[in-house]
Amino acid sequence: MSQITDTILMIRPVNFRMNEQTAVNNYFQENTNVLNETINAKAQREFDAFVEKLRAVGVHVIVVEDSLESDTPDAIFPNNWMSTHEDGTLVLYPMFAENRRNERREEVLKTIEKEGFLIENVMDYTSAEEEEVFLEGTGSIVLDRVNRKAYCALSPRADEELFIEFCEDFEYLPVIFTAYQSVDNERKPIYHTNVMMCVGDDFTVVCLDSIDDKKERKNLVNHLKKDGKEVVAISEEQIHHFAGNMLQVKSQEDKKYLVMSDAAEKSLTEKQRTTLEKYSTILSGTLETIEICGGGSARCMMAEIFLPKK
Repeated sequence: MSQITDTILMIRPVNFRMNEQTAVNNYFQENTNVLNETINAKAQREFDAFVEKLRAVGVHVIVVEDSLESDTPDAIFPNNWMSTHEDGTLVLYPMFAENRRNERREEVLKTIEKEGFLIENVMDYTSAEEEEVFLEGTGSIVLDRVNRKAYCALSPRADEELFIEFCEDFEYLPVIFTAYQSVDNERKPIYHTNVMMCVGDDFTVVCLDSIDDKKERKNLVNHLKKDGKEVVAISEEQIHHFAGNMLQVKSQEDKKYLVMSDAAEKSLTEKQRTTLEKYSTILSGTLETIEICGGGSARCMMAEIFLPKK
């Protein structure tokens, strides 16, 4: 059982823009007065350069082009609709925004199989959409695969009951809390757990300040410390630079990298950087357009492949 993989799936955007359907509870998105064609072209350049950086250090990146047929402005964030597991299971998740449901494409699964991976079983939670119940993949759930713990910040996109059902199905211990951000002087739930938390093999990056309930915060820290994770606490300000939205991956030569955006890296303090560099080499790239219009960053763009090889 491994916490990190050397293979990730990324979806190249063809229709990227600010998704009006997700903006209702993703307070990281910003409306720009830039033409959608310009936004999409910039996002494609950022995406291509990012893939190049990952491949250059030996990470295996499977790239699938998004489809023009479906109106899927957020297709660049595949980790929300699917996750893969070492037993050969691929999970499909219920999505809050209707236009995001079109991101689930058979073609993507076929490409993963063509790359030599085995999908033995598909676990499909998407019928929950009919009840308006949502759980958005590894956006909503941050997995500690080795210690079999699943962390979830509840929000309109992360339903507690469905999360517990997922944990029962996959034999994870659920760790539940609510994380907030200040929006116009109001505390509102952060839309995805992976914006404020990243679990690496020996460390965790987490915004403890966003968990207003002291008991929940203490419980979270206890779990992390019990599993021997060094806790790197980030501020709410750093969350807005996507410092929580990181992913640890490895090259095919087993060298570890902590992947994030330039904005996230620049927001780190010297002490935080030193701590993180004990465990991984930092790898960052410019994702400005994707962050501003999409309200997501590096971690959201990468769906990890943990499936067995054929």
